[in-house]
This record gives sequence, C-alpha cells and structure tokens, in this order.
Amino acid sequence: MSAAETWAGIASVAALVLLLVVVHRPLGDHMARIYTPTKHMRVERGVYRLIGVDPDAEQSWPAYLRSVLLFSVVGVFAIYTLERLQAVLPASLGLPAVTPSLAFDTAVSFVTNTNWQSYSPELTMGYTVQMAGLAVQNFLSAAVGMAVAAALVRGFARRRTGTLGNFWVDTVRTVWRLLLPVSFVFAIVLIAGGAVQNFLDPTTVHTLAGGTQTIAGGPAASQEAIKEFGTNGGGFFNANSAHPFENPQPWTNLLEVFLLLAIPFSLPRTFGTMVGDRRQGYAILATMGVIFLVSLSAMSSLELAGGGTATHLAGAAMEGKEVRFGVIGTTIFNTSSTITSTGAVDGMIDSQTPLGGMMAMINMMLGEIAPGGTGSGLYGMLVLAVITVFIAGLLVGRTPEYLGKKIRAREMTFASLYVLVTPAIVLLGAGLSLVIPGVAQQVEHTSISNPGNHGFSELLYAFTSAANNNGSAFGGITANTTWMNSALAVAMALGRFVPIVLVLALAGSLARQDHVPATSGTLPTHRPLFIVLLAGVAVIVTALTYFPVLALGPLAEGLVR
Repeated sequence: MSAAETWAGIASVAALVLLLVVVHRPLGDHMARIYTPTKHMRVERGVYRLIGVDPDAEQSWPAYLRSVLLFSVVGVFAIYTLERLQAVLPASLGLPAVTPSLAFDTAVSFVTNTNWQSYSPELTMGYTVQMAGLAVQNFLSAAVGMAVAAALVRGFARRRTGTLGNFWVDTVRTVWRLLLPVSFVFAIVLIAGGAVQNFLDPTTVHTLAGGTQTIAGGPAASQEAIKEFGTNGGGFFNANSAHPFENPQPWTNLLEVFLLLAIPFSLPRTFGTMVGDRRQGYAILATMGVIFLVSLSAMSSLELAGGGTATHLAGAAMEGKEVRFGVIGTTIFNTSSTITSTGAVDGMIDSQTPLGGMMAMINMMLGEIAPGGTGSGLYGMLVLAVITVFIAGLLVGRTPEYLGKKIRAREMTFASLYVLVTPAIVLLGAGLSLVIPGVAQQVEHTSISNPGNHGFSELLYAFTSAANNNGSAFGGITANTTWMNSALAVAMALGRFVPIVLVLALAGSLARQDHVPATSGTLPTHRPLFIVLLAGVAVIVTALTYFPVLALGPLAEGLVR
C-alpha cells in the first residue's frame, strides 16, 4: 500500500474518532433524558392507548421481561406471516412466498437484531415485506436492546425498589425520540450521496458485450440509515454495504461506520448520567475504545500484510474488497460491524486472510462489547464490570462493590451464566452440526463450500454470528437448508433472550439493594487500573473459552500459510 493510501486510512480513522467525540455528549445526554421520567408526548400517549398500556405504571423485572418476550413473539409471528403471504401482497415484484424454514429463520433473525440473511434479498423479498416487516423490526429490535440496557442502569441507580421502569414507555420513546428522526435525516443524506430510493421494478439493460443484465432498485436508502444506526446490518441487496446502491462513495462508507458506532459509543455517557457519576461512564467508554482500537489495528495489519506470494506482490489482500474503499476502508467497516451487533459488510470477510477473518470472529466472541450493539454492548460490558469487581474483591479480601451495590452470590450467578450462555450456544451448534447422523453429511456436502480448516471456520463463524446476534457471515457457507435455518434460528433466539433474562434478573436484584457508602477498601471503578482490569477480564474470558476451537479453524489455516 502506498504512503498516500496509508495517510488516507489514518485520516479516516481520525475523522471517525472526531465525529464520535463530537456526538458523544449531546447524544448520550439526549438518551439519558429519554430514559428518565418526563412528560409523554401526544403521539406517545396515542400509542399507549392503542396498545392498552398505562405509561405511568412501573414494572418489576419479571413483568418487564414478560413484555420483552411478548413483544418479540408477536414480531416473529408478524414477519413470518408477511413472508408466507408475499405472493398475494402488493409491491412484491411477482416473487413467491418465502419457504417455511427460511421465513422462520428470517423472522427470528430480524426480531433478535441479528439480521442474518440466508437468501439474496433482491431475489427473495418484495418491497412490502422489506418495508412493512424487516425495516420495522430494524427500529423495534434496536429499541428493545436499548430498553433492556436502560433497565439494567436503573438497577444500579435505584435503591430498595422492586421496579425497573416500563418497557413499553422505554421502547416507544426510543423509536419516536431517537431512531426515527435520526434515520430520516441520514436517509436523505444517503440519497444525496447516491443511494437509491425508488419503487421501480427491476430494470433489464443491454451490456456492452451484447448480453442483458437485470438491475434491481427499491427503497434502499431509507433502510440503510436504520440498518446502521440501529446496528441491525441486514442489506437491501445481497452484497450489503459493498453494493453501490447502498454505499455509493468513500464518504458514505465512513458515514455508515459513524452511524453504527454512534449509539453504542454514546451510551456510556447515558450510563454515567443516570447513575449520577459520569466518571463511571468514561471508564466504560475508555475500555470500549481501547479494545476497539486494538482490534482495528490488528485486522488492518493482518490484511495489509496479506499471506502468500500473490498478496505480497499485489501490496495487500484485495480479494473480496471494494477498490472504492481499499484495505483500510474495508477493515474500518468490518471491524466496526463485527465488534458491534451490526453484521453489515463492505467487503467479503470470507475473502480476508485467515487471521484477518479470525479477528472478525474474535470481535463477536468478545461478546460484542466494544462498543457492542444498541443497548446490548452496554449491558454486556456492565456484566463484565460486575465480574471484574468480584475478582478484584477476591484478590484483596473484601466484599466486592460496584456503584454502591454489593456483588453477592446471587449477582455473580447471573453474571457468570451470562458469559457462559453464548459460548455454549456457539460450540454446541457447531459441534452438533458435525456429529448428528444425516445432518453432518448435509452440512459437509451442501453448506460448507471449502474443505479443511476454512470450511470449519465458515461453520464456526455462522454460529458465532447467530448466537451473538451479529448477522455477518463467511460468504462461502450455504445456510438456506432446513437444518441450518432451524439451528441458526434457535441459536439467534437463545443468544438474544437468555442473556436478556439474566440481565433483567441482575437488574432486579441490584435495584432491591440499598446504597453502600464507599470506604477506603472500595475499588475505584473510574480509574485506569479498573479500565485495565476490565479489558483484561474481557480478553481472558474469551481466550480461555474459544482458543481450542479457533486452533482448529482460522489459527490452523493462518499458521499453515
């Protein structure tokens, strides 16, 4: 890579950091106001009356959880129904109904904020399903994650209470006061940048070679904005953000990265404001930032170094990358996408170097906490903070405390189960796919397109992506089979809702406690020592859990090369 390209990459990272710094305070404070008691807007009151909810009634953690689950089940049913009825819906482009297993997989995927796509969108989904089903869930699934995060923060902030807020109020406010207006503005910006927004049928054109080509259009820009801002990731086109109709220019590429990082990197400010100590938010933000920059540096270095004679002669591993964005533009996007729950891509991760692809996998295996998805990144990091103060307490022989709340056996049980659930889903899903008679043969001969270590990496990546609600994939895997659709749907559902159960149970346990005054033996959780401990716990837990299985896939492939 030339010196000019290197400096352009550095300038892109610097510009991204500057944009995130600029919005951190106003966006974080705005979200704090959303989740603190204020007057309800007229439109919001209309929604509450429509769904029969008392917006001034607080909910206990079991009631909050029941609302989350009910809301999500209804969402799955609604999307599944739209997909199965697609053939008779207007603006469906003559496309047939989606098959049952794919419809179920897609419905679960979008409701869980995963947006895993076992299909080519422009060949499978008409405009009605895209807009009325998938795009709606891009708003709602993001709002659910943020609502759960707000409930956990209230658990730390409140004293001797059995309530955590109102799920319906949190969700409606998130959509109406944040996601909708921002997405509307940036959809217009993307249209100005060249993203398409129309309702035309696919156009057939004649090529210079004398053949024909069908060019799909559609309302892409409006979905692109919330796809990134809500860390959803599902593309309107099969190439996702590598498609020029979704992501036309280098500056729109940087804009989309900014959108998918804006909420997760601003939520620590919201957290600090709501608990009454912004230093705590800065500590969480610093931990996220350090891990993010290390991951970005590692992936960029590995992709620039390449592997083998061909990539060295080319100057970098450019297979699967858009020349519009180059190596650094691609690694910025793909690092940001996999370290959050977005899963969108502007270059094919399957074509990255083995160790570069492993970095994308590790980003998800960390639990997508740096900064993570909308809401899920913050509550994942706070769970690790609970574990960190517990370990620190063991080292000094004192009762661990965090934000004035004692971390007892009950809290540690919830936190420990949280960090164990996702790895269990990933490893069991990948393992069962290779040992169940009949299924193993189908996976090996139909789903995995590459033999050996890389083929195993494709399967491992799929279940890592599903269980962590990311949605990206090694493109070489064929997931539109009955087993893969069903297994990945189960992994997505368990990976989303079991952690939410544990987070809300933890929040309820914390909220019932009284505040414990800090003493000379209390670990300061706003200083550099805690930041280092927290980052270390995140990395060590991931390494101990996943190193053996990584050694069978990307590590083995990378070392052999």
